[in-house]
Amino acid sequence: MLRVTKLTDYAVLVLSVMASEPGRVLSASDLAERAHLETPTVAKLLKPLAQAGLVESFRGASGGYRLAKDAAQISLKAIVEAMEGPLGMTECSAHVGQCNLEAHCGSRANWRRVNDVVADALSRVTLTQMHTPTPDQRLALRLTTA
Repeated sequence: MLRVTKLTDYAVLVLSVMASEPGRVLSASDLAERAHLETPTVAKLLKPLAQAGLVESFRGASGGYRLAKDAAQISLKAIVEAMEGPLGMTECSAHVGQCNLEAHCGSRANWRRVNDVVADALSRVTLTQMHTPTPDQRLALRLTTA
């Protein structure tokens, strides 16, 4: 089964919290509370997000984190790569020369095509889209709060 890790899923959730309050600096504990996650987990995922330039960190008494870019400029691909490294459906589709069967394998080019399609799809989805409820979700929220 192909899936992202829990940390990547949590990263999208935390970034969505940040996107809901653009420009606001939030501490790791504030983010954890709003995302319903543990503070150590949030602290763990903020480091690679900062290294990838997706969030900015601020030190001091009123320090914390905020998005480094507008949410519409942050792609799902950027988030996945920040948390998991280069996108690769197979080892050889991400790194040339890693497989001893590479010279004899006829499926490598096809895996590259699949890899490119997945990368393109992830590039087209933004953080803004990820944290905006779909029409079905909005309807369900209206029904449960009515």
